[in-house]
Amino acid sequence: MDSYCVFGHPIAHSKSPWIQARFAELTGQTLQYEKTWVPLDAFNATVHAFKAAGGKGCNVTLPFKTEAAALATECSPRVALAQACNTLKFDGEHIYGENTDGLGLVTDLVSNAGFSLQGRRILLIGAGGASAGVLGPLLTQKPHCIWVANRSVDKANHLVARHASLAEMEGVDCQAFGLTHEAILSQSFDLVINASSSSLQQAALPVPATVLQPNGLACDLMYGPAAQGFLEWARAHGTEARDGLGMLVEQAAASFHLWRGVQPPTQQVLAELRALVSPSQ
Repeated sequence: MDSYCVFGHPIAHSKSPWIQARFAELTGQTLQYEKTWVPLDAFNATVHAFKAAGGKGCNVTLPFKTEAAALATECSPRVALAQACNTLKFDGEHIYGENTDGLGLVTDLVSNAGFSLQGRRILLIGAGGASAGVLGPLLTQKPHCIWVANRSVDKANHLVARHASLAEMEGVDCQAFGLTHEAILSQSFDLVINASSSSLQQAALPVPATVLQPNGLACDLMYGPAAQGFLEWARAHGTEARDGLGMLVEQAAASFHLWRGVQPPTQQVLAELRALVSPSQ
């Protein structure tokens, strides 16, 4: 039986085994998918051992996405831009690296939420690994602008500079700002994406409600209890709110397709997973 895995530290919370098992069941694929906790200093050794034992591919979650990118013998352009990888596919000695996070977010917003990104004004909060994973695919949707706001402006500048060629090619105004910059405080956006760690840390919201539009969308890349504060804040100001559960399912589907060549029924799996995660909704 073909074997797959998700590696992380921590990993107990991962929904990936459930998602991939449902994908396999619904598409008639026979495979095994497990989750493995990896010591912080043992990622490379763990992946190579899994591959040597016949593993066909793996997902990679925090904090190993940068190491996964370095481990791959060939990377997609998305990995090169993000400098992070969440999916590996093994073929002999060849290790192909892909980042499906941004693909998952775009698919969820466009297909599941019915929110076209073309020509929109987007505020991306945060400049860490989550933002790096989604910025490239967002740019390819040709929004009017993507402004990256981060506490550390230098970090945001580095992220934007890495994507400058793609932004120019797609005709997108992509700039970096501090969270309290006047340009951010005086604007409202069609789409506000929280890719910062504020929800995970249950910290104060990083931007004022003036960035929201009543007919816009606010999206937190977290899901479950961690995202509730951001979602309630956005809804209280008349903005539609969406958590990261759809992105989780869609990025998993992109990994599944890379490994198996089959597109799973994501909307059904998302509905089932949402019922499991939030039974009262």
